Amino acid sequence: MDCASLWLGLLLPVVAALDFRYHHQQEMEAFLKKVAQDYSSITHLHSIGKSVEGRNLWVLVVGHSPKEHRIGIPEFKYVANMHGDESVGRELLLHFIEYLVTSNGRDPEVTNLINNTRIHIMPSMNPDGFEAVLNPDCFYNKGRENSNSYDLNRNFPDAFEFNNVSRQPETVAVMKWLNTETFVLSANLHGGALVASYPFDNGVPATGTLYSRSLTPDDDVFQYLAHTYASKNPDMKKRKPCKTKIDSPSGIVNGYFWYPLKGGMQDYNYIWAQCFEITLELSCCKYPREEKLPGFWNDNKDSLLEYMKQVHIGVKGQVFDQNETPLPNVIVEVQDRKHICPYRTNKFGEYYLLLLPGSYVIEVTVPGHNPHLTKVTIPPKSQNFSALKKDILLPFRGQLDHIPESNPLCPMIPLYRDLQGHSVATKPSLFLFLVTLFHILFK
Repeated sequence: MDCASLWLGLLLPVVAALDFRYHHQQEMEAFLKKVAQDYSSITHLHSIGKSVEGRNLWVLVVGHSPKEHRIGIPEFKYVANMHGDESVGRELLLHFIEYLVTSNGRDPEVTNLINNTRIHIMPSMNPDGFEAVLNPDCFYNKGRENSNSYDLNRNFPDAFEFNNVSRQPETVAVMKWLNTETFVLSANLHGGALVASYPFDNGVPATGTLYSRSLTPDDDVFQYLAHTYASKNPDMKKRKPCKTKIDSPSGIVNGYFWYPLKGGMQDYNYIWAQCFEITLELSCCKYPREEKLPGFWNDNKDSLLEYMKQVHIGVKGQVFDQNETPLPNVIVEVQDRKHICPYRTNKFGEYYLLLLPGSYVIEVTVPGHNPHLTKVTIPPKSQNFSALKKDILLPFRGQLDHIPESNPLCPMIPLYRDLQGHSVATKPSLFLFLVTLFHILFK
């Protein structure tokens, strides 16, 4: 280490080391506030709302400009404790926060990631459920629901069937939060299994349910994302690590193939928030003993970091008119993978499309005009924590004043209810056919 690096290390703030035990609301808040105070140049702490019992739903933002959106900087989020009985994810995210802020300026990879990503971390979505667990064990389930006895991961609008449950304050807060940011990639952390699950969690024949699965138009990307996390976790990629009926090759599984559920958050994120989200089941035991926590951290640290880096795959840019004015609310999608709720530019005219290496045709749609087509080729590897940058200049001038400034939400109805036919993504491959057959015969 040279003298300059040594002096830099001495000058950087040092947060008190976080111990490996379960931290309840008061302790968690104290830790988050201390981090926000000691690392104010790269962090911002805020609450997006309150739980049924009035506990704050804290979010810590980590990034070069943590309080404001920066053009071309994608938004990433981790959310833990979807179920109150999920304790490992909560502690992993607290340690991940500590790892990020203490590595900034010391570890080049983490420093570059913080400089080029706006990272949102919510350690607890269901704080009331966590506090309700008084005598935890592996199968203790009291804290799964919030204080109104609702499972928050069944509480979101559903794209496939009506979900007429009472929307809970925690759910409403998250839905509003998703509308305030341009989230691109996300993961929510659960427990009770050891697998990376990807959308869809619910489905209809048009998404492949006749083949015991439900696939998105971006299934190749979702499988890649799930593999990215699982491949870095030594236990997750084992076959049947929890000795359950589910057989998850390489540690990943399609949510519907595992078991269908209505009102899940990962489907809601993908359809209505334009955010690719997977569900990470991180422990066979829902509430493992505290002495096991260092092992969970060692098993997941690299996965948490590597998964977050994938927010920089694909293509990004802004859409402009001939006056070089950014255009909000313009539909930007790849020609052969349209979303049922079309993906649009944000208020800054930005778009982000997560794509694997290859050639694509981007279709930009403006009301009253023919689609504008742009060919792009995604290189094999993203460069310097940045997706391929492709700004799009539309051949229109002074004709787009009628485009709304804000992105109108797609209706909160079962959008897939009347969809007919199958996309290419839902047709069975030989591999998926064999996996499905094995599942049916031996489950």
